[in-house]
Amino acid sequence: MSRAKAVMVLGTTSGAGKSWLATALCRWYARQGLKVAPFKAQNMSNNARVVQGLQGAMGEIGSAQYFQALAARRTPEVRMNPVLLKPEKDTASQVIVLGEVDTALTEMPWRERSEKLWLRARPALHELMAENDVVVIEGAGSPAEINLHASDYVNMRTALEVQAACLLVTDIDRGGAFAHLYGTHQLLPAHERTLIRGYVLNRFRGDASLLAPGPEQLQALTGVPTVAVLPMWRGHGLPEEDGVFDDGCTGGGGPGVMKIAIIAYPRLSNLDEFQPLRGLPQVRLSWVREPAGLVDADLIILPGSKAVAADLAWLRAQGLDLAVAQHAAAGKRVLGICGGLQMLGESLLDPFGLDGNAPGLGLLPLVTQFEREKLLRPAQLRFSALTAPWGDLSAVQAQGYEIHHGRSAQHPSLAPAQPAVLSDSGEVIGWQAGSVLGCYAHGLFEDPLVMRALFGAATPSLDSVFEGLADYVDQHFAPGVLAGLLDAP
Repeated sequence: MSRAKAVMVLGTTSGAGKSWLATALCRWYARQGLKVAPFKAQNMSNNARVVQGLQGAMGEIGSAQYFQALAARRTPEVRMNPVLLKPEKDTASQVIVLGEVDTALTEMPWRERSEKLWLRARPALHELMAENDVVVIEGAGSPAEINLHASDYVNMRTALEVQAACLLVTDIDRGGAFAHLYGTHQLLPAHERTLIRGYVLNRFRGDASLLAPGPEQLQALTGVPTVAVLPMWRGHGLPEEDGVFDDGCTGGGGPGVMKIAIIAYPRLSNLDEFQPLRGLPQVRLSWVREPAGLVDADLIILPGSKAVAADLAWLRAQGLDLAVAQHAAAGKRVLGICGGLQMLGESLLDPFGLDGNAPGLGLLPLVTQFEREKLLRPAQLRFSALTAPWGDLSAVQAQGYEIHHGRSAQHPSLAPAQPAVLSDSGEVIGWQAGSVLGCYAHGLFEDPLVMRALFGAATPSLDSVFEGLADYVDQHFAPGVLAGLLDAP
C-alpha cells in the first residue's frame, strides 16, 4: 500500500520547464518537513551522474533526477530514474535499467521494449511511494503525443498508477501557450484529464495582468485553473537538463576576462558540469561548432561524448582539429574531459564494436581501448605537481565522478605524458603534455577548490540554488496551491 502523495509535473513540450519546476517542488515540500523523493520513469539524456545502485554496486541516472534528489535532501539512487536512455545516434540509444546497461533491451526496437521497461520501472515507483510522504514525478516531452500515447509509460500511465496531482507547464516565451495547454488537455482521454490540477505559465516577460482574460477563458473551456505565472529567470543556477544551454556567449568581455570555448559536438555528454562557469563574471563562455569560435579563446574544452569516434570524425569535418592543434602549439590551454581526453590521444581502439576505431588528435601520447564493461565510480582525486599553464591546480584535491567504457594508457613508443591527476587509490586518471591536460573525472568545475585555483572564486552552492528555487515557487504560485496538491481531489 502506498502512503505517499504524488505530485507530477507534465509539460506541453520538451523544454517547457518540467525539470526546473520538479526540482523546486522537491525542495519546497522538503522544507515543509516532509520526506520527499523524485521519480522519472524514463529519461532520455546524455547527462548522467554516478549514484548508489543495487546490491552495493554503482549505477547511473539522469542528472535532472540527481539534482532533484539533492533538492529533496536525499541521497540520489537508481530507483529515482529506473530507465535512462542515452542517445548514441539519431536512431539508437543505450538503455540503462536501474543503473546498469541492458544490452538486450538496447538492441530491441523501441516500440517493443516499452512494456518491458514499464515492468522494470513500476516497482521502483511503488517502493518510493511506500517509503516517502511525497513523490515528485517528472514527465517527459508531452503527455498528449497521440502517435506515442499507447506505449507511453512515462507520463499518464505513471500518473494513473499513483493518482498523481498533475501540473501542466508551458513555455509562454515561445508563444502559443494557451493553445498548447488547451490542445494538450483536449487530446488526453477524459479519465486522464481529471488528474490535471493546474496550469503553469513559465518564462513570462512583462505585466502579468495583460494575460487576462486568457487564464479565465482557458479555465472556462477546460475546468482547470492557471495556478502560477513564473517570470523569466535565467540566473537561477540550475543546469539545463538537455541541449547546449547557450548558442551565444555568456559573460562579458574586456580586459581580464577569460574566454572559454567548449566544443559542442553532436553527442556531447555531461554538459551540466559546466553550469558553474556561467556564473563567473570574469569568464566569457561560448559553445563552438566551427574554427572561427576558437580564434581568441584562452581555454578550449573538449567535453565528454556518448559517441567518441563519431564526434571526433565530426570535429575533423568541421576543421576544428587543426584549430585545436594550433591553439595547443601556441602554448594556450586545452582541457579534455573523459571522451574529450580520449580524443586528445593517439588512437581509439574498439575490439568489441562499442564505439569505433579512429586516430586521435595526437596531443597526448595515450592509446584508448573501449572495454565491454562501463566504469562507474565517484572520484576522489588529487592533482599532482603540474607545470605551466596548469600550475595553479598543483596539489589540489577535488571530487568528481567517472562514467566511461574507454581505458587509456601511455603509448609505448612516445615520450611519456606527465601523470596529472590521481585517484584516491593512486591510479592515474589524468595526464598533462605541455599546455594540454586530460582527465577522466567529470565535475571538476563543481568543486569549489578547483574553481578557486583556476578563477580565484567559487560559485553559489547547490543548496543555495535549491533554496532560491523553492523561494521562487513559493512567491509565484497562488497561495495554498502547492499544499493543496497533497489533498485528495
